[in-house]
Amino acid sequence: MLFQPAIIALLLAAGVAVAMLAAAAPFAWAVLREWDIGSGSARQLELERRTYLFSTLVSFVMAIQFAALLLFVFNADRLSVMFVGAMCAVGTLNVNEWGFPALIVQMLVFFAALIWLAINHVDNLARDYPLVRPKYGLLLLLLPLLALNLWLQYRYFSGLRANVITSCCGSLFSEEAETVTAEVSSLEPRAALWLFYVGMSVAVASGLLHWRRRGRLDGGWLGIAAAAGFVVALTGVISFISLYIYEHPHHHCPFCILKPEYDYRGYALYLPLFGGAAAGMAAGVLQFFSGVPSLRDLLPRVSARLAWLSALGFLLFTLLATWFVVSSKLILIES
Repeated sequence: MLFQPAIIALLLAAGVAVAMLAAAAPFAWAVLREWDIGSGSARQLELERRTYLFSTLVSFVMAIQFAALLLFVFNADRLSVMFVGAMCAVGTLNVNEWGFPALIVQMLVFFAALIWLAINHVDNLARDYPLVRPKYGLLLLLLPLLALNLWLQYRYFSGLRANVITSCCGSLFSEEAETVTAEVSSLEPRAALWLFYVGMSVAVASGLLHWRRRGRLDGGWLGIAAAAGFVVALTGVISFISLYIYEHPHHHCPFCILKPEYDYRGYALYLPLFGGAAAGMAAGVLQFFSGVPSLRDLLPRVSARLAWLSALGFLLFTLLATWFVVSSKLILIES
C-alpha cells in the first residue's frame, strides 16, 4: 500500500513539512532570543535577511497542507474498493486504529497552517515586522504537531492490508451504534434543522458584522463563532443533510457524499465550510495582536477581509445545503 502514488505524495508532503520546520527550528530559536528591530548590528541584519527565506519556505509548506487534506480524504475514498466491507472512506479509515486519528490531526494541521499564514501575512505588511517573534514561536509549537501527523500517517498507511475485513459507514453512523456520531445521527430532524440554521445564522452574522465594522470589533467572538459554526455544520451534515442527498432516511455518512454517484456534492459543501471556518478562526487569533501599535490600522483591515471570507464560506455552505434539502425527494418533516 505504501507504493500507491497518493500515499507516497501524502507521506512526502508530511515528511517535507517536518524536515522544513526542523531545519527552521534553530533559526526560530535564534529569532526568539536575538531579534531586535531597533538594532543595526550585523547579527540583526543577518536575521532580517534570513527571515525572508525562511518565511517563504515555511509559507509554501503551510500552503500545501490544504491540498494534503483534500488528497487524504480523496485517497481514503478511492482505496475503499480494495477492502472487503468498505463502501466509502469510513471503511478505509477503519482498517486499523490509526485511520481516524490521522484524519483528525491532518485537519488540525490544516487549520493551524492557515492561521500561521494569516499571522505571517500581517507581519509582512507591517513596517517593523512586529509579529516575527510570535510567528516563529508558533513554528516551534507546530513542529510536534507536524511530526505527529507524519507518524500517524505512516502508521496508518503501513498498516493497510488488503486481506482485512473492515466495517462500513453504517456501523459508525447508525442510530443504534454506541458512539458520539450515533448520538448526532439520532437527533430529531426538526431539532437538527433549528440547531443548524441558528448556528449558521450566528456564524454568517458574526462575519458580516465584523466586516461591516471594518474589523473594529472583538475578533475573538468571530473566532469562537466560526469554530462553533464548524461543529454545528458537521452535525447538520450527519444528522439530516446527508439523508436528503442520499434520499434515504437512515444513511447518515458524511463521507459517501464525496462519491461520484452523488455528484461529488460533499466537496461542494466542505470546501466553503473549511475555508469559512479557517478564515474566522484566523481573524479570532489575530485579535491577540490588536494592541501592537504598528498594527492599529493594519490589523482591522486584514481582520475585516477574513471576516468577509468567513461569512461568505458559511453562507455558501448553508445555501448549498438548503438547495440539496429542498431539491430532494425525501420528506423527513411533514408540514
